[in-house]
Amino acid sequence: MQEIKVLDKIFKISISAAEIDKAVEKMAEKINSDYANDIPQFIAVLNGSFMFASDLLKKIKVDCNITFLKVSSYQGTKSTQNVQTLIGLNESLKGRKVIIIEDIIDTGITLENLIEQIGKYEPDEIKIATFLFKPKAFTKTFKIDYIGMEIPNDFIIGYGLDYNGFARNYPDIYKITE
Repeated sequence: MQEIKVLDKIFKISISAAEIDKAVEKMAEKINSDYANDIPQFIAVLNGSFMFASDLLKKIKVDCNITFLKVSSYQGTKSTQNVQTLIGLNESLKGRKVIIIEDIIDTGITLENLIEQIGKYEPDEIKIATFLFKPKAFTKTFKIDYIGMEIPNDFIIGYGLDYNGFARNYPDIYKITE
C-alpha cells in the first residue's frame, strides 16, 4: 500500500520492508563483530521497538540476553517531554555490557532518561542501537552507537511505530502527509 489512512491522518510509504531488512542486517553484522567475545545484555524499549528488536535478535549470532523496559513519552503526534517508566527492569546489570534497543530517537529525552536509570544498575557499559534517528530533532549529546537509518523530522508510523496506538503492525514505514 502506497498510502494509508490511520484514524484522522493520511500517511504515504517512506521506507519499504526490504530497505528495513537491509538496514537491520547491516546493524546486526556490526554488533556481531563488536561483541564476538562478549555476551551483551539487550534491553528493548517497548512498545515501539518490538518489531526491530525481534528482527535484530534473529540476526545476532553471539550469545546474548534480552529483557524489556516499557516507557511512554508520546501522545498523538507530539512528545510530551515527560518520560514515564511503565514496566521496569528485574535483571542484574552489574558489570554487564548493555545495548539499549530503540525504535527511534528524535529529541533524545526518553533515551537520556533511560541511560540515567540503567546506569544506576552499574553496567560495565551502555551502548545504544536505534533503528531510526532524526538528527535535526536531536537535542542531546550522548553517543548513538548503532543507527539503522537517519530520517527527516517527519512523524512516521509502521514497523512498531504508532499513531495513538494504531499502525504498529505495518511492515513498511509511512510518513504523515496531512
